Amino acid sequence: MRVTTICSLQALAIMVLGMSCNSSSKPSASADSTDNPFSRESTLALHAPDFTKINNSDFLPALEEGIKQQQAEIALIANNKEAPTFENTLVAIEKSGALLSRVNGVFTALVGANSNDTLQKVQEEEAPKLAANHDGIFLNALLFKRVQTLYAQRDSLQLDPESIYLLTYYYTQFTLAGAALSDSAREALKKYNQEEASLMAKFGSKLQGANKAGALVVADSTLLNGLSAGEKKSAAENAKAAKQEGKWLISLQNTTQQPFLQVLTNRNARQKLFEASFNRAEKGDSNDTRAIIARIAEIRAAQAELMGYKNYAAWKLRDQMAQTPEAVVTFLDRLIPAAKAKAKEEAANIQSVIDQQQGGFTLQPWDWKFYAEQVRKARYDLDENETKPYFELNKVLKDGVFYAANQLYGITFKERKDLPVYHPDVRVFDVIDKDGQQLALFYCDYFKRDNKDGGAWMNEFVPSSKLLGHKPVVYNVCNFPKPAAGEPALISYESVTTMFHEFGHALHGFFADQQYPSLASPNTARDFVEFPSQFNEHWAMDPKVFAHYAVHYKTGAPMPPALVEKIRKAATFNQGYALTEALAADMIDMQWHTLPASAGKQNADSLEALALEKNKIHLAQVPPRYRSSYFLHIWQNGYAAGYYAYAWTEMLDDDAFSWFQENGGLTRANGQRFRDMILSRGNTQPYGDMFKAFCGHPPNIAPMLKSRGLTN
Repeated sequence: MRVTTICSLQALAIMVLGMSCNSSSKPSASADSTDNPFSRESTLALHAPDFTKINNSDFLPALEEGIKQQQAEIALIANNKEAPTFENTLVAIEKSGALLSRVNGVFTALVGANSNDTLQKVQEEEAPKLAANHDGIFLNALLFKRVQTLYAQRDSLQLDPESIYLLTYYYTQFTLAGAALSDSAREALKKYNQEEASLMAKFGSKLQGANKAGALVVADSTLLNGLSAGEKKSAAENAKAAKQEGKWLISLQNTTQQPFLQVLTNRNARQKLFEASFNRAEKGDSNDTRAIIARIAEIRAAQAELMGYKNYAAWKLRDQMAQTPEAVVTFLDRLIPAAKAKAKEEAANIQSVIDQQQGGFTLQPWDWKFYAEQVRKARYDLDENETKPYFELNKVLKDGVFYAANQLYGITFKERKDLPVYHPDVRVFDVIDKDGQQLALFYCDYFKRDNKDGGAWMNEFVPSSKLLGHKPVVYNVCNFPKPAAGEPALISYESVTTMFHEFGHALHGFFADQQYPSLASPNTARDFVEFPSQFNEHWAMDPKVFAHYAVHYKTGAPMPPALVEKIRKAATFNQGYALTEALAADMIDMQWHTLPASAGKQNADSLEALALEKNKIHLAQVPPRYRSSYFLHIWQNGYAAGYYAYAWTEMLDDDAFSWFQENGGLTRANGQRFRDMILSRGNTQPYGDMFKAFCGHPPNIAPMLKSRGLTN
């Protein structure tokens, strides 16, 4: 089953805000003082953050000083009286902002994974300043003139291929940022950018509040029948932590559908949980996000008009693999009929089960997961509770995720306890390359918390760069239910694939082999960056890998072959629903971001309904994976006009996996080829050329349709 997750790999500069693990309120220390931990590089391994020294009060001065220092560095480059050279212009830009990069690396990680009210206020305060700093670089007329001059001379500069690509990259980024606009247009764009940044930060704060306030709290535990004893115990502990002693609390994950809808036997409880999710940010209270997103969309349309584009999507897709919104819609239109037809067929099968049980009601969204699980059990005799004992999280990580990486790429992992972390749940591993040298550090934070964003993602504390002498310090974050104290962390097969997915992003970061940080993996286009992660999901079910990790947590016995075969056969089950809900979200995203400036401010509910009806993707029983009001990807995480990237890169990953199947499957030689031709290339050549060089042909959608079970 496919897992679509939040992967904050290309979050905008204004998004790199977060918080500290240490809530100490010691007096603020300016970032250029020896008291501020960000004033210099960490002395820990690979410059990993020293969380023992970081306090909430350190972030604001570090951000302020980081902005100040980078502005001074950029001014020196822009005002240099010497003729522009690659070294004194582009390399100098790459080296600028060291302090800001250090603090941003921690902020980006922690704002999503361990937030608090104090740091959310800092986030909202600093977001427009970070946007202004970004504009101070990419809307700097003098700096752009130097880049223009070098770009015009590119054929005579005798640069290596990566340096030529960096020059092209910067010229494109300056142009797309608005550097070529008139003075008045640039000033107008700066104002829009800063307002957008401020609103995006406020959206994130409101959504975290909505997720927390929207949790389902029940006073009668019988309403939670269907949950295991461990899950009920965990829900009781959640309620106690929320000062709801004697009750049970089910937290919300970021998607519309919630995991426990699959097992809750009480229909009223299911409806309450679904509605808590569906309406979390639409209650007319302080957490309601609709006014904010309407204004963000209005700003984005105005930005695009200033830039000379008909809409925001046309502007932002220029440097993506798809390049135009028309190409995106054409691609999605090829998927909608098959997905919707399959979803209707699945709905009919579910309704049949309801009728056979004399349910006396028509299938509703809150019924789907519960009865779909019954259909799956009947059709494949597969019970998720029967499989979970074979998927113990630590075993999946070490003997599944890490093992597959070793078999494909020759890398090994060693856990270390000496490095400080921002929360006790976080674990750290050395990543050792095939030659015995340290390649990277890997942090993982797998359990849900109320102050953590929903979904799952990867990012870096320290990005890779040969120029700066940095090796990658990478982390994965997920939201799996935390077991009660002393209980094993048994997860679903869907969560297993989430672990493989996010680790695919981590591999992209580990194997970066670029001189310049701006081009290093995983700094690629949105509609390419999900390719390595979704490709890595395939190894979760590889027979050799699966047998290595899927053993009973108590007995160590391997999963019985008959149960393995049930999982394999059920892999395409419910894929009509899964793809339809994702395509509905795709179309909501595109509807918001193809608005012309003349459209004005939109009503979020009306626009959402229009997007679904116009694109013939509306099914009453299949709500969008994300509604506009809690669509974190597009309003804060850098996926505006880009949520389609998950489907687009699914086409790439299924096609690439077909190549593996045709060429021997899981082998070191094949893994090395993928590492050399895809994972280590970053943004150093056109994505279509990179893919074609590996597969031998342009992307083909047929393997994707087959993998989804939509064609034979």
